[in-house]
Amino acid sequence: MSETFEYIVIGAGSAGSVIASRLSENPALRILVLEAGPDERVIHSRAPGAFVGLFGTDRVWPYASEPEPAAAGRRIHVPQGRMPGGSSSINGMIYIRGDATDYDDWAASGCAGWSYAEVLPYFRKAEGNDRLADRYHGTDGPLSVVDVPYRHPLNAAFVLAAQQCGHVYNHDFNGASQLGVGYFQVTQKNGERASTAAAYLRPALARGNIALEIEAEVGRIVFDGRRASGVAWRRHGQAKTATATRGVILCAGTLASPKILMQSGVGPATHLKESGVGVVHDLPGVGRNYHDHLQVLNYHRARRPISLTGQDKGLNALRNGLQWMLFRNGLLTSNVAEACLFADADGDGRADLQVHSFPVLVPDHERAPPEGHGLTIGACDVRPRSRGELRLAGPDPSTPAKLFSNALSDDRDVASLVHGLRLSRRIARAAALAGHLDGELLLEAGLDAPDDVLADYVRNYTKTVYHPVGTCAMGTGVNAVVGPDLAVRGLEGLRVVDASVMPSIPSGNTNAPTIMIAEKAADVLRGRPSLPACRLL
Repeated sequence: MSETFEYIVIGAGSAGSVIASRLSENPALRILVLEAGPDERVIHSRAPGAFVGLFGTDRVWPYASEPEPAAAGRRIHVPQGRMPGGSSSINGMIYIRGDATDYDDWAASGCAGWSYAEVLPYFRKAEGNDRLADRYHGTDGPLSVVDVPYRHPLNAAFVLAAQQCGHVYNHDFNGASQLGVGYFQVTQKNGERASTAAAYLRPALARGNIALEIEAEVGRIVFDGRRASGVAWRRHGQAKTATATRGVILCAGTLASPKILMQSGVGPATHLKESGVGVVHDLPGVGRNYHDHLQVLNYHRARRPISLTGQDKGLNALRNGLQWMLFRNGLLTSNVAEACLFADADGDGRADLQVHSFPVLVPDHERAPPEGHGLTIGACDVRPRSRGELRLAGPDPSTPAKLFSNALSDDRDVASLVHGLRLSRRIARAAALAGHLDGELLLEAGLDAPDDVLADYVRNYTKTVYHPVGTCAMGTGVNAVVGPDLAVRGLEGLRVVDASVMPSIPSGNTNAPTIMIAEKAADVLRGRPSLPACRLL
C-alpha cells in the first residue's frame, strides 16, 4: 500500500538534508526522505582526519568515467558520498564559495535571481561562523564554520613559500577577494565533521514529521500525466512506492539525478528509446554539461619523516585516536588539505587556479603514491572548459550509467594545468619549503621544461577533486533542464536541487554552493519571498 506525504525528497545528501530540514519547520507537512546509503554516524566520518577510511566502503559511490582519450585513456574516478549528508559526510570539509563573478555569470546566462548579491544572503543564512561576523558572513546558521583546527608544519611552510613567490596572504577566501594564500575554514564543530546530516537532518528528525528511509534504491519517479506524483524504490529487495501531494524534490547529485530522471522517462527522447525506456518528457539537456575541477599532483620528497605517512599506524594511530576521542583535538581534526593558494593566471582579477598543499604523498584511485614521506602540491583548474555527458546503459535502474567526462578535451584546460604545475614547482623551491624538501619524485624535467613535456605529465597524472556539476543545468535555453525556480521544465510537481543544476562550476569547492542552492530553493518551495539582496558597495 502506498503511503502519502506532502513532499518526497530523493537523496539525503548536502542538498537533500537542507531541504528536508527547512520543509519540516512547518509541522503540517510530512516529508519522506529516501537515501540509498547506510547510516552515516561512523567514526571515519565523524573524525575529520579519518575520512580516507570511507573510500572503498558501501558509504561511497565508486563512480568512474569511461576511458578518456584526452587523459591518456584513463578512467577518471569521481567517488561521491552514499549516506545521509552525502559528500558532506566524506569530503575534506573545505568551506569555499567561489568568486562573486561566478554567480553574476549565472544570472547573466538566464538564471534570474542567482547573482552574487542575491545568493550571498543564503550563504550567510546557512553559516555559523565562529570567527567572522561581517557583511559576508553569518554567525547564526546551522552549518558550523571554523578555522582549520590543526596546522601541519609542511602546510605552514607552503603558506610562507607562496608569499615568498609574491602572493598575498588572505585570511578569508570568502570575503572581499578570493585571491591569495592562506588557511581554509572548514565545516567542523567541536572537533567533529559538521555534515549537513549533522547540522540539518538529524536535528530536524526530532520534529517528528520526517520519515527517513536509508538503504532505499530509487527506481523511478512516478508520473500522473505530466505531474510527478510519487516515487518507486526498493529496500532490501522489497518494492515500495509513496505518493507526494505537493511535489518530488530530486537531490541525488550530479551523477544520480540525471540518471533517475532518464530512467523515469525524462531526458533526450532518442536516447531514452534506444535505452529501452518509455518517454514521458523529451528534455534534451538531461545528462549534458557535465564538468568538474581537475588537478595535477606533483610529489616532493621530505628531508625528514614529518609528513602524515606513518601517523595512522601503530602507537601513532593509538595516540592520535585517543587524543581525538578524549579531547576532540589533535591530528585527527586536520582535513589534510589545510591550506591553499588561489592564483590569477590570466590577469583578469579572478582566480584561475586553486593550489592545494597536502603534507603526505596523496594516492590516486588507479595507482599507489610514491613510498616514503613527502609533500604533494596539487594545482587545480577552477574554470574548466571541457564538457561531458552521462548516459544510460540500459533500462534496468540497477545498471550503472555511463559517464563520458571528456576530461582535458579542451586544450585550454591542459594549458591551465601546465601553468599551475609550473607555479607549484616554483613554490616548492622557495626558501620556506626548500629546507623541508629534497626534490621531485615523478617529474624529472627542469623548471624550464617545454610545455609539451609538462602537458604529457598533466594528461597522465590529472585527477578530479570530486566536484562534479551541471548535468541538470539551470537556465532558459534549449538545453536547460530546470528554470531559475529549479522546477523541471515542461513538468509539474518536480524540482531538482543539488550541484547538478549549476550551469557553470564555481571557482572553488562546491559543497558550500550546494548548501546555498538548497537554502534558496527551500524558500521557493515554502512560497516565501527571496531574502533581500546584499549591498556590498
